[in-house]
Amino acid sequence: MFEQIKHNMETIAGVEIFPVLSLLIFFSFFVGLAIWVFSYRKEKIEEMSQIPLND
Repeated sequence: MFEQIKHNMETIAGVEIFPVLSLLIFFSFFVGLAIWVFSYRKEKIEEMSQIPLND
């Protein structure tokens, strides 16, 4: 089964760019997510962490 898939993928022109694009999208998403998380204000995190305890 994998031989058939491999053969079909090899016959597509320009297919070698897809793994590179996938890696770049994956990497940029997680780098962006890390930047967003580490740049979040500490005061806002503390405020949101107290919400369940306010009742």
